[in-house]
Amino acid sequence: MPRWFPLTEADDEFVRTAPVRFEHVADLPAPPPVVWRVLTADDALVSWSRLITRAEWTSPPGPGATRLVTLGGALTLDERFYRWEEARRMTFTVDRATGPGLRRFAEDLVLDAVPGGTRLRWTFASEPVLAVAAKPLVPLLRRVTAGLPRGLARRVEEAR
Repeated sequence: MPRWFPLTEADDEFVRTAPVRFEHVADLPAPPPVVWRVLTADDALVSWSRLITRAEWTSPPGPGATRLVTLGGALTLDERFYRWEEARRMTFTVDRATGPGLRRFAEDLVLDAVPGGTRLRWTFASEPVLAVAAKPLVPLLRRVTAGLPRGLARRVEEAR
């Protein structure tokens, strides 16, 4: 059984002001309901991200839903969705992780209909336990998180 490290609950203020924050915008070639379906599918994340090696809904998708997501086969995050606006927006906080490096972590995904598809605004917000130690990793994390919307775009094209 893995050892779990509790994180401090994140909220919308944290998503806006986190010490480490990345916002990626991508235009996707499908309407918001199709993008939403890909984002919430049972194979969500794993089917379009090499970083995510496992994702499992531990409660039915919807407001208050929980999901376990494993990154690189090494770090598992226990996510709780505190916002769920069907085909429009989802936001989650991480309640605990199997690694000790994070104090808080959240993601906010906003879908807006645009001509020809959907504009996705995906925000990653984190607060590492040791900010100084995490600083050299910020450029790598920015690059890694930027790849997630690109992978999603490929999966959305297949799902259309």
